[in-house]
Amino acid sequence: MPRLAISPEFPRELSALAHAVRADVLVAIRRFLVGDPEAPVPERVRHARDPRTVTLRLAEGRRAVAVRLGDLYWLVTVLQDAEAWEYARRHRFTVNAAIGVVESWDAEALEAIEPALRRSAASTDRRLLAHICDGDLLHLGIDLRLLRLVRLMATEAHLTAAEPLIPESQYAPLAALAAGGGMAEAWRALDARRAVLAESVDPDDLAAALERSPDQAAFVSGPPALERLLTAPEWCTFLDPPQHRLAHRDGYPYPVLVTGGAGTGKTLVALHRAAHLARRATGGVLFVTFSQGLAADLSARLDVLIEDEVVRKRVDVVNIDRLAHRIVGEAEGRPPKLASPGDLAELWRQAAEACATGHGPAFLMREWEQVVLAQNLRDLDEYLAASRVGRGVELDADERRAVWACVQDFLERLRATGRRTLLQLAAEASLLLGRTTGDLLEGGGPRREPYRHLIVDEAQDLHPAQWRLLRAAVPPAPDDVFVVGDPHQRVFDTHVALAEVGIPARESRLRVCYRLPQEILSWAVRLRGGGPADGLVEGSIGLDGLRSTRNGERPAVLRYVSPEAELAGLVNQVREWLADGVPAESVAVAARSGELVRAARTALRAAGLDVKVTTLHGMKGLELSRVAVIGVADGVVPAPEALTPVEEDAAARAHDMQRERGLLYTACTRTSELLYVSYTGRASPFLPP
Repeated sequence: MPRLAISPEFPRELSALAHAVRADVLVAIRRFLVGDPEAPVPERVRHARDPRTVTLRLAEGRRAVAVRLGDLYWLVTVLQDAEAWEYARRHRFTVNAAIGVVESWDAEALEAIEPALRRSAASTDRRLLAHICDGDLLHLGIDLRLLRLVRLMATEAHLTAAEPLIPESQYAPLAALAAGGGMAEAWRALDARRAVLAESVDPDDLAAALERSPDQAAFVSGPPALERLLTAPEWCTFLDPPQHRLAHRDGYPYPVLVTGGAGTGKTLVALHRAAHLARRATGGVLFVTFSQGLAADLSARLDVLIEDEVVRKRVDVVNIDRLAHRIVGEAEGRPPKLASPGDLAELWRQAAEACATGHGPAFLMREWEQVVLAQNLRDLDEYLAASRVGRGVELDADERRAVWACVQDFLERLRATGRRTLLQLAAEASLLLGRTTGDLLEGGGPRREPYRHLIVDEAQDLHPAQWRLLRAAVPPAPDDVFVVGDPHQRVFDTHVALAEVGIPARESRLRVCYRLPQEILSWAVRLRGGGPADGLVEGSIGLDGLRSTRNGERPAVLRYVSPEAELAGLVNQVREWLADGVPAESVAVAARSGELVRAARTALRAAGLDVKVTTLHGMKGLELSRVAVIGVADGVVPAPEALTPVEEDAAARAHDMQRERGLLYTACTRTSELLYVSYTGRASPFLPP
């Protein structure tokens, strides 16, 4: 019986077929896999660029294009008859001689540009890569036929024009050299296209190359595996090489931090990492994210990714606050009571008034959260000696004593209510776990949270007290901690260096955006502005090098003369999207204030339009095809009430501004296709010109 490998393009094309045709195609593929007498017969392609290419008639008017390698068939795509024959004739398939991955070429299109390149080359003596010898380019795996064309290229524009016609593993090192990089940069660009390390490469062994190319080929072992591969979401099966390497490596001897801009697949990597560790069955996996809504979404996605119920039960998905609440509740025998934000604000007001430190309630609350709780300071002496990095107002020893006294006054008032804050719960939970996880590796002694592996999503918004809880939840060991996040999407004022909370992580960065078209991505990066963001490891990180895999439409940014006109414009835009066939669950509307959210929700419901309407905070973690962000006006974004008065703490205000930028950036980057932004009056200072 034949063996099958499936390319990611095949299920994409399959899903676009009409239901009846798709059903016929699935039946034909199943018959082919099991060797049924009525299975389709491979047909050779006349004048094919690659003699191994065949087609298989799968349904009336539909054919698969496949590459035959002995008893292995790599199903590349499924198209209408004429298109399938044309595709099969013009494409060839090779092995990259340097890293051993499979490469697909539109050979006919590449041949067609040669005359134009020759005419251009005849008009100038300049050559794009004249300073790089043929031997070095061949060593990078550059194909001989492509090398001939590269030697005709005079400008970087020539290489850019050829990009759609050549494999990424060919283009990436050439682009690095064309941009002025040396061989080291070219090798780094090439290595990014490697998912699996090849000990040796046989350029004639395409089957082995497919095994090393999980982004291009998934092997099926039988009908059940075939059914799952062809019907499951693409993200369950195919990862880009950098994502695959990060998710599937065994034996990390250190904690891992994966960063990347919006849409680079950080959460996807975390999900596959959780599945990989669960399948290894080396211990429980704790998967933590910021909010309960995100935890529910991640749990549902893991249900899809991990079919085996026994394996799935090895992953516990929870948001950080519920984890702390659960641990403290179990230890105390009853659920702890939480103070509301309004209660806390009133208690801080009372404490500030009673102590008369000269500092307002907001300053005192931040001092407690960002210095005292962040560093787990237990007494006045520790506070007097503590660093206050990031706090803009200097405090001498006497002022610190006064602030400490005010903090104690607040805590006494809070204790009198019988309630606690979420950060207090996190601190208490970390102390409880710290007493019971030291011997987890040996399997002896009492356990409260018997996890071996920790995965953290949306890491940029966790407080140091929460990080200490997470560090206590798993014992230090290989593959213990895997963290993903993007400091540029920070929506809360939390800053932490992981090494300071016992997680000496090494950073890997994803630089390719798969969600956003380049036009929206470039606009969003300008919106985010503000330079590099404080990282989760020492130093800061920028958005340099972040690029998209595709082009699309620019964001629509509209100014209205009145709030009423702006809401009417929103209703028209959402109605148009839904009329175009976009599912309502793929559309969301966001605004900075609760008042605007309520107004938008009312206007849309009055028009009979039922889509998600939420705050900018509520957009965190969502993946949509259409996003409308309204009310992006001066005086609304940034929200004045969220900004520390400059006379009180200039550094805190600067942090507030960056946090507000990050909040808007996060909301605007939830879309995969179209972004609509509106405002009344003067635009927010954050909007790019």
